[in-house]
Amino acid sequence: MVFSIYLVEDDPWYGELLKHHLSLNPDYEVTLFDNASDCLKNLYQKPDVVCIDFGLPDLSGDKLLTKIKAVDINMPVIVISGQEDISVAVSLLKNGARDYIIKDDHTKDVLWKSIINVRENTELKKEVEELREQIEDNYLFDNSIIGQSKAIKTVFKHLEKAIKSNINISITGETGTGKELVAKAIHYNSSRKRKPFIAVNMAAMPAELVESELFGHEKGAFTGAVSQKIGKFEAANGGTIFLDEIAELDLNIQSKILRVIQEREVVRVGGNKTISFDARLITATHKDLATEVKEGRFREDLYYRIVGLPVELPPLRNRDQDIILLADHFVGEYAKDNKIKKFSLEESARQKLLDYHYPGNVRELKAVIDLACAMADGSKITGEDITFRSIGKESSFLDGGEKTLKEYQVDIITHYLKKYNGNVIKVANKLDIGKSTVYNMIKSEDINIKEL
Repeated sequence: MVFSIYLVEDDPWYGELLKHHLSLNPDYEVTLFDNASDCLKNLYQKPDVVCIDFGLPDLSGDKLLTKIKAVDINMPVIVISGQEDISVAVSLLKNGARDYIIKDDHTKDVLWKSIINVRENTELKKEVEELREQIEDNYLFDNSIIGQSKAIKTVFKHLEKAIKSNINISITGETGTGKELVAKAIHYNSSRKRKPFIAVNMAAMPAELVESELFGHEKGAFTGAVSQKIGKFEAANGGTIFLDEIAELDLNIQSKILRVIQEREVVRVGGNKTISFDARLITATHKDLATEVKEGRFREDLYYRIVGLPVELPPLRNRDQDIILLADHFVGEYAKDNKIKKFSLEESARQKLLDYHYPGNVRELKAVIDLACAMADGSKITGEDITFRSIGKESSFLDGGEKTLKEYQVDIITHYLKKYNGNVIKVANKLDIGKSTVYNMIKSEDINIKEL
């Protein structure tokens, strides 16, 4: 890849010397100017770096630097000067010069190394920018949230409104419905997409560390605080902070978070300096926060502060045709990740997927599909490859379609006998029934004790 260098030097001999030296690298395209004006006229071609002589006849180095930065503030500029005045060098570096090189016997070698550093830095920035663009593409609504059902289209309508403002967002839905995915989609489609997205799982954080994680701490604030730490709110400045499972916070921490949200400022643990921040708040929970408020487990004032625009994610069982769309998407992901040809879903597999109720929602469907891909022979996934291993009660008792009351009783008692290793007394106590009921079902062979 060609790396474009502008070199501005009014001494023809010295300019040609530096140009020849830099041109030894075949990747470098060096353009030599003997005055500042010609350089400025050609900046529209966006060179990768500009090297300027400080003592040009038509414009001093500091003024040329200012004009270059006015055209492109991110343009790397290296100043080459015969002056060894430290104050001049410091002033130029403060005003945006990438490097300051003294003219002496080592100038061409120092310039070579400086340009190598600039190029590495430029390439790194390009890689970061490409990765950022990939992330943004991945979280476009159409790419990140798969579905065409009426239920998910309602979610899309809410998301379209969410990205047009900075209002707080509260996401609710069962475990596995994709709450963090939706939070990321909101962030990466909003005006804050080039700023940080900081996700914090409140349920996974030990209570004694919550304040330090969220607000940060100063060195020596407590035993083990060997250095200053930036909190999550502070780290999210300019971007979005996502507090997942916010209902798991105890009331004491809730009151402190309320103040932080209201004032948009934090004080690190062990400190007294107030630190302002500007971050959008997105919260999520699988619980009914209104019920949590009524039962005294969640502060009412915090509830009204965070609820903002509510987004309720539907369970997968209410998304009908989305099940097959998602399954096909996960099959494609598996093939891509494992560098194999994509499997096709046979009708028997599709029907089996549609007949299930998914207590684990989209997360469970992905696990089912990954296993089916691993178990499939040939190029197709059949119904036999689809295996459900749900730990939910509904999976154990309701999978078989319509049954009689007695059949459901048999299913329930069988489930608990398996769970408690055939301990009849324990099962009877758990279900609040007489142990004779269990023994009679075993005796009548409604329950096959040998299959437990």
